[in-house]
Amino acid sequence: MSARLAALAALALVAGGCAPAPESPATADPVAHDVVSSPDMATSFPQSAFLEKCEDWDEWDKPAPPFELLGDTWYVGTCGISAILVIGDGEHILIDSGVEDAAPLILANIRALGIDPRDVGYLLMSHEHFDHVGAHAALVEATGAKVIASPIAARVLSSGEASAEDPQAAIHPAMTPVNVDRIVNDGEVLTLGGKEFTAHLTPGHTPGAMSWTWNACSLPWQPPVCRRVAYVDSLSPVSADDYRFTDHPAVVADFRRSIARVAKLPCDLLATPHPSASGMLDRMTDGGLLDGAACAEYAKAIEKRLNERLAKEGE
Repeated sequence: MSARLAALAALALVAGGCAPAPESPATADPVAHDVVSSPDMATSFPQSAFLEKCEDWDEWDKPAPPFELLGDTWYVGTCGISAILVIGDGEHILIDSGVEDAAPLILANIRALGIDPRDVGYLLMSHEHFDHVGAHAALVEATGAKVIASPIAARVLSSGEASAEDPQAAIHPAMTPVNVDRIVNDGEVLTLGGKEFTAHLTPGHTPGAMSWTWNACSLPWQPPVCRRVAYVDSLSPVSADDYRFTDHPAVVADFRRSIARVAKLPCDLLATPHPSASGMLDRMTDGGLLDGAACAEYAKAIEKRLNERLAKEGE
């Protein structure tokens, strides 16, 4: 791990936001089997396998097995950074790509599910930091997916450089630029792969941060049911050492609006860019991820951390 990556991982861990192993799983034949249309899919990739492999606040490029979040919505990220695959009609949707070194790991997880990465049609994002979108360029090259981003995040993705307004701008490395095919605004509903995704701008952690909601529906062999999934941005009040949130009231106002928005999201299942930020491993261990109060509780916890950060700056 580079010294900068190690420092950033340590910062995120201490702040409750977010560290790597070069190990990569063997590349599978993308069409060797069709697990995606098989009732064995969930049993082949149980949540317990992820829990055995991964720990809280784990390394950002540590390989993890994929597992079902709910029906057609799957976790295909690493132990420390989420990537969410939604199985669509003919083409699929991937949200977040992780650090650049995670690209082959995510592609291997997609293949492991019996899905050809070239059938991933769209690449969405949470926020414009290298640990969540650093592999965008590599995944676009491998899949041909169209990139969708918020207006501010689109500028970051296109240039590879962090926004000057980002509280962590001084400590984030440049990324490989990637072309953005579509810009979305708050409340916009996108129909992708036959499914509807609602975009929610949730700035604070970064100026261009986004959250997404959609209905995750059972696969053909499962009892018919749809539940509301919320993939909510980190929203952690983390910054470079010389940045003071109290000197940027507009950023604080963005935080508070985003927190209030998250508290009211349709939310039967909560997922976050850092799995441990929303206690994903603990929730799976304790019996499951379904919890209609999860978004409201997450918002409450973020508000507490923001207030503590502001109070500490005022000491």
